[in-house]
Amino acid sequence: MNQIIFHLAFPISDIAQTKAFYVDGLGCVPGRETHHALILNLYGHQLVAHVTQEPLLPQRGIYPRHFGLVFPSKSAWENLLKRSQQQQLKFRETPKQRFVNSPLEHYTFFLEDPFYNLMEFKYYREPEAVFGTYNNASIGDSA
Repeated sequence: MNQIIFHLAFPISDIAQTKAFYVDGLGCVPGRETHHALILNLYGHQLVAHVTQEPLLPQRGIYPRHFGLVFPSKSAWENLLKRSQQQQLKFRETPKQRFVNSPLEHYTFFLEDPFYNLMEFKYYREPEAVFGTYNNASIGDSA
């Protein structure tokens, strides 16, 4: 393996529900599985869902905690959007454009899994906006 991949672990309370959402819904490829964890391949990145007995509670808003992907093309972003709609996944925020007509313009939507984990999926019109510059310091929605 010569490519660097991202690893993220997150809490769940049920393996079957996790598979339904992430594998059947999002299209992740399942990897190793035990009664207390499931490894998922999300576009080549490693997600590890760990079963917890602790109560899992929703956030009030989309901040501060969420994870997701930035797509290299609008069509790739649209493909996941269509899949999410067809699979009737739970949208925490419906698709929209943010920072329209600015160098930071991007398309985004948020999903929420059955355990209140939030995921954001984006496509930036300008690739330079992914990490931005100090001249364009806006991050997220205005409070």
